[in-house]
Amino acid sequence: MSWMKRKYNVLIVDDEFLARKLLSEYVSKVDFLNLVDTCPDATKAMEVLNKENVDILLLDIQMPDISGIEMLKLNMMNSRTSVILTTAYSEYAVDAFSLGVVDYLLKPFDYARFLQAINKAVSQNAVSESQNDYIMVKADYKLYKINFEDLLYIEGQHEYVTFHTKTKRITALYSLRNLEETLPKDKFIRTHKSFIVSIKNIEDIDKLNVSVSGNKIPIGASYRELLIERLS
Repeated sequence: MSWMKRKYNVLIVDDEFLARKLLSEYVSKVDFLNLVDTCPDATKAMEVLNKENVDILLLDIQMPDISGIEMLKLNMMNSRTSVILTTAYSEYAVDAFSLGVVDYLLKPFDYARFLQAINKAVSQNAVSESQNDYIMVKADYKLYKINFEDLLYIEGQHEYVTFHTKTKRITALYSLRNLEETLPKDKFIRTHKSFIVSIKNIEDIDKLNVSVSGNKIPIGASYRELLIERLS
């Protein structure tokens, strides 16, 4: 599998020295990871992100000046960078997943939990890199090949999404926001905060819904104008 053959560049951002040291040790144990740098704050991290191609960002939340959540909201990284938040505070989880993070690691976490998060990030990265007419989706300890031709729509469910194809449904830990940015824009379009649909399989549109192969998908008010424009 090509997504396991190359090195993935990792950036660690945490204001605690011991946390950076532990994460560096964890990264060094994974042969397909390459540690680009470690940063004590968001300002330094931005400098690195502007210069380096970072595939995976390990980002602390509670930091001086600019927090990890604020950094995400400011959209300071490449849209294809997979973000894993590392924090001692569970109350930020809802905000974090709404901003498209791959995983949310609660401190203290062990190497096994770290590796689980990394595998999610690498799998998501594989979706971003796909230049073919299909995507590879990791779910249920398997790697599924989903042809764009067969993909009807994608439904967001908090931190999970369900890929609805012509023959099956696959639920996996992905960000709908990241999928919107990485799927071919000539083939798929966002119609609602919780749905991305296949343009080819759209049958009709009314005031509230779009029909995709017999399925009624809601249209969000902020998405309707772009949808009509794209279809016309």
